[in-house]
Amino acid sequence: MRRALPKLPSWLPVDGYILALVGTVALAALLPARGPAATVADGASTGAVALLFFLYGARLSTREALDGLRHWRLHLTVLACTFVLFPVLGLAARGLVPYVLPPTLYTGLLFLCLVPSTVQSSIAFTSIARGNVAAAICAGSFSSIVGIVVTPLLAGLVLHGDGGGFSAGSLVSIVCQLLLPFVAGQLLRRWVGGFIARHRKALGHVDRGSILLVVYTAFSAGMVQGIWHQVSPLRLLCLLGVEAVLLAVMLTATSYGAKKLGFPRADRIAITFAGSKKSLAAGLPMASVLFGAQAGLAVLPLMLFHQMQLMVCAVLAKRCAARAEPEPRRESSPAATAVGGSTDPVPVPGPATAPAPSAR
Repeated sequence: MRRALPKLPSWLPVDGYILALVGTVALAALLPARGPAATVADGASTGAVALLFFLYGARLSTREALDGLRHWRLHLTVLACTFVLFPVLGLAARGLVPYVLPPTLYTGLLFLCLVPSTVQSSIAFTSIARGNVAAAICAGSFSSIVGIVVTPLLAGLVLHGDGGGFSAGSLVSIVCQLLLPFVAGQLLRRWVGGFIARHRKALGHVDRGSILLVVYTAFSAGMVQGIWHQVSPLRLLCLLGVEAVLLAVMLTATSYGAKKLGFPRADRIAITFAGSKKSLAAGLPMASVLFGAQAGLAVLPLMLFHQMQLMVCAVLAKRCAARAEPEPRRESSPAATAVGGSTDPVPVPGPATAPAPSAR
């Protein structure tokens, strides 16, 4: 009798894209790009980042973003958690250097606290938990837009002297690789939006492939420069512990804070999942621009935090759905849901049919 292969528990999602990222890191460790190959990889990575932000701009519906502004209290709460509370906690963690975290890993941890919130996984977990899906869509989109400007500005303020921040060259790179492609995508959306919508699946592979290329280039540069000898396994375990505490604090703060502010249950769920998470898809390209050859160690805390937040939030979302009262399914259009501040329950799919979270 053949013995069945062991399976991971359903509540323990290991994102397939994270496995691809780990494989890319391993490839960079075994076969790092050197010399002319490194120059080609760096140029391709620069082009990939620009393409990535062009697609971000072309996908975002300006009308949906303007409609979502009517739910301004929720969006301001998420933005405050993402760009105020997270950075404050990151700065407070400076006291852990050098006893718990070395300066190189602390720089990555602080950068993690500056990047925008996720979009896809926030929507997925809000849907599973029976929260305000429309608000989660808008909150994640607004966070991504604001992060294009705010994240580099915050990096220039708090990472000065920590291996990141602004210089004339990085400022030009940010404008050319992030802002201009995003604006171009918005301006050309009228003509290219339909094509992008029809080929969403194929372009999703372009998104992920671009990020893998950025990761390979960054980690290759780290291998060539020997920066990985600066980190021991014990330090990595300490980093995981610090990130677990950071995630627990943010989940608690967003959940109870939203309740104290008087938000209804559906909105509190959206705030909890959108305000406590960080975007790997947005953070990796930004790190490549801000840190250059030092981006390898700078993005490691973000990669670890991303997988941790997926695993923890999957458990919380399913428990939240189990506690929710059964709701009658109603015929309604997305425009009639809580984007405009309605507190009516949003008809969403159950855990079995909810969209899978991703790196976005």
